[in-house]
Amino acid sequence: MATKIRLQRFGKKGKPFYHVVVSDSRAPRDGKFIERIGSYNPNTNPATIDINFEKALAWINSGAQPTDTCRAILSYKGVLYKKHLEGGVKKGALTAEQAEAKFNEWLQGKDSRIEGKKVGLSSSKEEARKAALAAESKKKQERAAALALKNAPVVEEIAEEEVVAETEAEQAPEAAAETTEETPAENAE
Repeated sequence: MATKIRLQRFGKKGKPFYHVVVSDSRAPRDGKFIERIGSYNPNTNPATIDINFEKALAWINSGAQPTDTCRAILSYKGVLYKKHLEGGVKKGALTAEQAEAKFNEWLQGKDSRIEGKKVGLSSSKEEARKAALAAESKKKQERAAALALKNAPVVEEIAEEEVVAETEAEQAPEAAAETTEETPAENAE
């Protein structure tokens, strides 16, 4: 019986969630399987991968063939690298201690890269939030300035009102003087 390590789809439309399973190559994608060895959630950033390392390594060593996506997932988690190092130990190129030291070194480097990506994503998210807040406050200030400009009286109208008031003030004493002069003349007639 040819066994495959492949993904079994779950989740709703547009939000996939996968189980990593070992199944007969003739079984349908979401059908009967031999053993479930993990899960894969591509909706998160970085993707959430939960694999039972020992079971996956045992199935790979016993001849189960991973699909392309499962091969990438197993490589990401280090299962294939561990198999490669074990092959080197069997051939005598490495000792078991050297292989374990190389694998632990690789694992630490991988963990640091993953943490770096998480930190980079959170910092870029924070910067985007700050930029959006600054843009929003700038837009709010522009709206306030436009509203103040709209509600403020126009300078030309103020100047015209002052000119009209001055001319009325100048004409008022002259008009008062003319009315006083005409009144006695009218009385004389």
